[in-house]
Amino acid sequence: MTHIIEKLKNTKMLLTLTSLTYKLIEFPVKVQGGILLEETISLQEIVKIIRKRLLLIIILTIITVGITAGISLYVLTPIYKAQTQILVNQNNNTNEAYSWSQMETDLQLINTYNVIITSPVILIPVIEKLGLDVTPETLMNQISVSNESDSKIVNITVVDSKPSQAVEISNTVADVFKEKIPQLMSVDNINILSSAKLSENPSPIKPNKIRNIAIAVVIGLVLGIGLAFLLELLDTTIKSEKDIEDLLDLPIMGVIGSIAKEKVSKSTFMSRRVRRN
Repeated sequence: MTHIIEKLKNTKMLLTLTSLTYKLIEFPVKVQGGILLEETISLQEIVKIIRKRLLLIIILTIITVGITAGISLYVLTPIYKAQTQILVNQNNNTNEAYSWSQMETDLQLINTYNVIITSPVILIPVIEKLGLDVTPETLMNQISVSNESDSKIVNITVVDSKPSQAVEISNTVADVFKEKIPQLMSVDNINILSSAKLSENPSPIKPNKIRNIAIAVVIGLVLGIGLAFLLELLDTTIKSEKDIEDLLDLPIMGVIGSIAKEKVSKSTFMSRRVRRN
């Protein structure tokens, strides 16, 4: 027993037996050769921690999903999209050779057209025609122009909080551009290929509720599991014989089982009675 007591002193661990339970008073960090020993954790212990804090993880996930769903449904403004397609093509082709040369010219002009569509020379007439209460800069941020490589089709896409207004802006931009381009470029090679139309039940492109909720589930699980491990790390109480073995690096020689209160009272009464006799 002497060497066991000496080892307990060296580790500066004081265990007191109070009400048949062990209580940790002080335990220093073990250092060997100036290197801090880190505690490893097995896969079984990870699963055990998750099961132990499963209710906490579920609650945090539900709260995160609820907050995200509420913001997506009631706070964020839905954004709708409308698209008009124009075809860059010369109307009067006199011969085949001219057609091919004009095609090359049209393709080269598309990049210039993309810039002109979002310029004030087009947007100011659109604002005046529709009576919009926005600046050309604000309207320009709502419009995007794109086209596929080596394609003469230009897509004019407009986003707005009102689906009907997005359709009107998209079609009006295309119409004004078609009217202005002969004056600006001295060419007449714009045709409306497809006008934007308002559907019966338009669906917003933003916010993406399903994606937001899926992200919220992942975030909730990560927060819940992280908090579970943090609480487990901060919990330094001794709960089992294995905890004592891990802390002291000593084998358990014996275990005192829990004794019911009635048995303790009865044993005390019998011992007093024997003393009196």
